[in-house]
Amino acid sequence: MTTADAAPRPQSLMLTFLGDWVLGRDVCVYSGSVIDLFGRAGVGEHATRSTLTRMVGRGLLRRQREGRRMYFGLTERSEAVLRDGEGRIWQTGAVNRNWDGTWTLLGFSLPESWQRQRHDLRSQLTWSGFGPLFSGLWIAQGEVEMGPILTELGLAAHVKVFRAHADAGMDIGAMIEETWELPALAGRYEEFVRRWQPQEHASTGAEEALVARLRLSTEWLRIIRQDPRLPVKHLPDDWPAEQAEKTFRAVHERLSPGARVAAERLLDLVPVR
Repeated sequence: MTTADAAPRPQSLMLTFLGDWVLGRDVCVYSGSVIDLFGRAGVGEHATRSTLTRMVGRGLLRRQREGRRMYFGLTERSEAVLRDGEGRIWQTGAVNRNWDGTWTLLGFSLPESWQRQRHDLRSQLTWSGFGPLFSGLWIAQGEVEMGPILTELGLAAHVKVFRAHADAGMDIGAMIEETWELPALAGRYEEFVRRWQPQEHASTGAEEALVARLRLSTEWLRIIRQDPRLPVKHLPDDWPAEQAEKTFRAVHERLSPGARVAAERLLDLVPVR
């Protein structure tokens, strides 16, 4: 099973849903509306309720009671997460054409016994677009701000961060191929196109469009969050990110009118108190 074939996790769907229909509107959404919509997307009531509860516990949602109904709204933390996702989809994009030649280099040396800390650091580095140049030296394109993450991990004293430019004779394309798993990343984009390109001109009812757009955006954000946005001029000529992004935008545009009609009908929203 490929990454694209795997069903999105309920929390990933939830974040997409909140970014689409709650973010920036100063509203809370009725839990029953979420359960109904997620049921249409193949997520059971128990899984949906558990996801809402976990997200409250993690500070990503707040509860607001209206009579006998429970509504859920955003917190500062979830707004920041959703704004980041919104920026990655609509502003940053999947293709890096404006790289200025800057790299961020991050070196670390941790005691052998710190296996958990090493795992946590590597996970955060991968999430932030870094790849392992050598075992204790990681690299990312552009200027990546790692200070808050290192402080949160308690590793600021064990990590050194530099900005750098490659030497004139450096083969950046070869370095990229050695440091990042380009075939796996390209495969995710290609699979996304295979799955969604047939939907560019398909006919879809309103409720079906709402569910399809939820899945589309969740899958797209998952792929681009795994993409270190390497400079396109140093990637293979047939790099599939641009075609995948065109497919995403075309299908999203086609689904949006129906999705808005269905959301208006299905979602019970109340103002934030």
